[in-house]
Formats: sequence, structure tokens, C-alpha cells
Amino acid sequence: MAKILFVLTGADHWTLNDGSTHPTGYWAEEFLAPYRALTAAGHEVVVATPEGTVPPVDQVSLTADSNGGQDQAEETAAAIAAAPELQKPIKIDDAVLADYAAVYYPGGHGAMEDLPASKASGELLAAALASGKPLAIVCHGPAAIVAATNSDGTSPFAGYRLTGFTNDEENAAGLAPKAPWLLQDRLVALGADFRESAPFAPHIEVDRNLYTGQNPASSAPLAAELVRALS
Repeated sequence: MAKILFVLTGADHWTLNDGSTHPTGYWAEEFLAPYRALTAAGHEVVVATPEGTVPPVDQVSLTADSNGGQDQAEETAAAIAAAPELQKPIKIDDAVLADYAAVYYPGGHGAMEDLPASKASGELLAAALASGKPLAIVCHGPAAIVAATNSDGTSPFAGYRLTGFTNDEENAAGLAPKAPWLLQDRLVALGADFRESAPFAPHIEVDRNLYTGQNPASSAPLAAELVRALS
């Protein structure tokens, strides 16, 4: 069918404003739900990270509490381990947008660490948005939008309706007081039309070719929208 580019964080930590580091990575569900939906639909997934390193999974996303029980947690961990694409990522610099039918950014707090500083990711996001191809981003993945700029310094995402991990959700997760910046605040400052629903409830926004999800629970419905867009 088609090739889909998954852009993941390569960071295994998030540096907080007191100088400490919070162990993290990408969130398993946010990779796995779209990966399963897209491959089941016959699409090929290619993984990219800023430096072409194997993306680290947030270990919390593999726990029983995060998966609705120990059996489901073990199944999630096994599925992550069995996905060969995660073991052979390319560098974002080497990704050619013309080769892909869509681009997808999972979240996880690692995305707050390296993707906002990735020039290659910012250029890819701007090009994908301008191309009209489906561009899907979930949870903390929109942190990557910070690196996308127009020639005049404005954001190409200004005026787009979107969502992402909210201030309320970051507070509930306990990390807001130590966060160098909050995702919702930064996206609003860039001029995005940020929309939110109840904390941790599934919520997606679609504006033109931009598909965004608020949190991990939004990754499956976001994937369904992406599959429909590609059919």
C-alpha cells in the first residue's frame, strides 16, 4: 500500500527546571495503536529519530497500571519488542517526504526533550503540513511543532485547530511544577487554536490535513482517522 513515517523521540529523559532528569522516552500505546492499525491496513511503517538511534520506550508505559492489568502490560511489551521497525530507525535528516503518504508523531515526555530542538524535524513538519499529506501528532508529540518556523519566524501551525497534552493533564501527572514549559501554553503562544477535552479522555481534532490527539487514549481514534484518510 503506502509508506508511513513515524517520527519518535530519541531521548530517554526530560530535563526539568531544577536540573534533574525524569526518565522517559516514547509512550508505548501511542506507537503501538497506530502501528497496528496502519500495518493491518497494509501500510509499511518506517521509524525515524533525530540521530537515527533506537527510540527508548517509557518504562512507565509498560506497567500494569498503564495497560489495564499485568496481562495487557506483558502483551504490550511483547508487541513493542516484536516490532522490527523500532530496531532500525533512520535519521530524520534522511527522510524524504515524497517517499511517504503520511507522517505520524507519537508522544511521550521524551518528545519534550529533543524534538523541539530538531531543525530537521521542524523542516519536515512544515513541509508535511504544506504538502497536504496527512500529518498526525498525539499527546506530547506536538512539542515538535516548536521547531517548525516560517521564513519570517512565525509558526506554520498558527491558526490551526489542534490539541495535545493539556496543562491539567500535566498537573495531574505531577510534572507541571518542574516542567521548563507546558505544551499547551507553548502551542497557544505560537498562535495555534488549542482545544481540550476532559483530562485523559479520548479527544482528537482534524483541521485540514492536520490530525491531533490529546493524550494516550486518543491514539487509537487518531489512528482510525489516519487509516480512513489513507483509504
